[in-house]
Amino acid sequence: MKAGEKQWFVIHTYSGYEQRVQTNLEHRIKSMDAEDNIFQVVIPTENEIEIRDGQRRTVAKKVFPGYILVEMVLNDESWNVVRNTPGVTGFVGAGTRPVPLDEEEVKAIFDQMKVETPRIKVGFSKRESVRVVDGPFIDFIGTVDEIYPEKGKVRVLISFFGRETPVELDFLQVERL
Repeated sequence: MKAGEKQWFVIHTYSGYEQRVQTNLEHRIKSMDAEDNIFQVVIPTENEIEIRDGQRRTVAKKVFPGYILVEMVLNDESWNVVRNTPGVTGFVGAGTRPVPLDEEEVKAIFDQMKVETPRIKVGFSKRESVRVVDGPFIDFIGTVDEIYPEKGKVRVLISFFGRETPVELDFLQVERL
């Protein structure tokens, strides 16, 4: 690590307070004139499709809950600005010395954030009972047999005419009981 070199560091926060800590830190950077040493504050997120109330929604999901990335030149001034920000519990590193991320790690995190197609959140587990809410089997009760998250589909065993029949349905077509 060269003196005066910009690097990415990971700071630990209370889980669920990442947004507030990011805002607090950005305000402190401005108010303490630390823009020359602290450049970016990023909460790594990825888009995920979740199904709520029968509606498909794309939400930004935190990749590392409780952690924030900070691009900065590490010196006493920048360390104090970050470390003394409300909600920051510390830097990630060995002992009291923050360890910067490798360039490959940073690239992998940002590449993951840029992925165009959102992941589908799987709200079901195998052998769980579900109700069909759409399609030709509406109001039938079945059991989840297989989950295909990459396709956004689930195979449900539905009992009709005295036998269980596997039916492949979209996540939106079923709901938990």
